[in-house]
Amino acid sequence: MSDLQEKNTKATLYRQSSSSSSTDLDDGPAPLRKMIAVTSIAAGIQFGWALQLSLLTPYVQLLGVPHKWSSLIWLCGPVSGLLVQPTVGYFSDRCQSRFGRRRPFIATGALLVAVAVFLIGYAADIGHRMGDKLDDHVKSSAVGIFALGFWILDVANNTLQGPCRAFLGDLAAGDARKTQIANAFFSFFMAVGNVLGYAAGSYTHLHKIFPFTVTKACDIYCANLKSCFFLSITLLVVVTSISLWYVEDKQWSPKPDSEEDKKTPFFGEIFGAFKVMKRPMWMLLIVTSLNWIAWFPFLLFDTDWMGREIYGGISDGDDKMKRLYNKGVHVGALGLMLNSVVLGVVSLGIEAVSKKIGAKRLWGGVNIILAGCLAMTVFFTKKAEEHRSNFGAMALPTEGIKAGALSLFAVLGIPLAYSVRTSFHHLK
Repeated sequence: MSDLQEKNTKATLYRQSSSSSSTDLDDGPAPLRKMIAVTSIAAGIQFGWALQLSLLTPYVQLLGVPHKWSSLIWLCGPVSGLLVQPTVGYFSDRCQSRFGRRRPFIATGALLVAVAVFLIGYAADIGHRMGDKLDDHVKSSAVGIFALGFWILDVANNTLQGPCRAFLGDLAAGDARKTQIANAFFSFFMAVGNVLGYAAGSYTHLHKIFPFTVTKACDIYCANLKSCFFLSITLLVVVTSISLWYVEDKQWSPKPDSEEDKKTPFFGEIFGAFKVMKRPMWMLLIVTSLNWIAWFPFLLFDTDWMGREIYGGISDGDDKMKRLYNKGVHVGALGLMLNSVVLGVVSLGIEAVSKKIGAKRLWGGVNIILAGCLAMTVFFTKKAEEHRSNFGAMALPTEGIKAGALSLFAVLGIPLAYSVRTSFHHLK
C-alpha cells in the first residue's frame, strides 16, 4: 500500500511534468474553495488506505494464508505504484475528453474502488458459494477473490491519487502560493481520512450498524471489515461526486508545437529523465528508497505486530487465540489513529521548522526518529513475551507495555508527516 513515500515522490514528478500545460486550462488560479473541494477527495482515498493498512494483513491470514506469505499480496503496491500512476499521469496529461483531462480518470478510479471493496468484503461469502467449506483451514476460493479485489483496490487508489494532485496543479495555474496551499490542504484531508479510517477499524461493534454483514461464512471480524468498507466507499463517492460536479475541468486541446512531444514514447520520457538527473537528485532517490525499506514492515505489519507479539494472539489458532489476536489488531488500529492525529498536527508546522533548521537537518532528524522507533519495537516485544511467560499465554499486556506500543505509533507520525510533505524543492 500501500507505499506512501513512493506515491508522493511520483506525484511530485507528475505535477512537474504537467505544470507546463496547466496554464492552458485556466487564465489564472482557481478560487480556493474549488481547490479545497478537490483536495477533499484525499479524505476518501486515505480512508480506504487506512483500512487497507490496518485490517487487510490480519484478514488474509484469517482466510488461511500463512503469516510468512501474507506480504506477497502487498506486491501490488510497488508494482501499481511503479506502473499505474506514471501511466495514468502520462495519459491524463494528454486526455482530450470533453469532460476534461482529470475527471474521467478520477471517476474511473472511484468506480474501481467500489468494485474492489465489494470483492474484498464479500470474498468469504463468494468463496463459500464457490465451494469453500466453513471448517477449511485455507479457504482457497476466498483467498483468490480477496487477492483480485486487493490488487484492483491498489490500482484504483493509484488511479485516483495521481490525477487529483495533477488537477490541483491545473487549478493553481503555476501560482506557487496557491500550489503550496493546495498541498497543505491535501495533506490535511489525508490526515482526516486516516483518522476516520483507523477509528472505524478500531471499533469492534461496527457490524451492529449493518447487521446483514454477518453471515455463515463471514464472522464478526469479517463483518466489521465489510462495514468499514461500506463507510469508506460512501465517503469517497460523496466527496468525489461533489468535487467533479462543482469544479470545472475544461477540455484540453494540444498546441500545434506539441506534436513532437506526442511522439515521445512513455518509457522513453522516464529513461530520458534518468539520463539528465544530477547527483543530488540521484542521492535523494536512493535515500528515499532506503527510507521506504524502513517504512515497509511498519505499514504492512503494524496491527499484525500488535495482535501477534504484544497481545500474543495467533491468527490461525483456536478461538481464544484468535480473539486475542483480533483484540490486538483493533488496538493497533487505535495506534494508527493516534499516528494520523500526530501526522496532521505536525504537518501544519513542517514548513516553518524546515525553514528554521534547514530541510537536510530536518530530514536527517526524522529518519533518526524512524530508526529509533522501529528499534524500540524489539524492546516492547521482549517485554510482552516476558510478561506472558510469568503470567500465562492468555495474559493481556500490562498498561505500561500497551501505552509504550501506542506511543511508538504516535511518535512515528512525526517522520510520516515529513514523508507526506517531502518534495524535491525542499532540498537545496
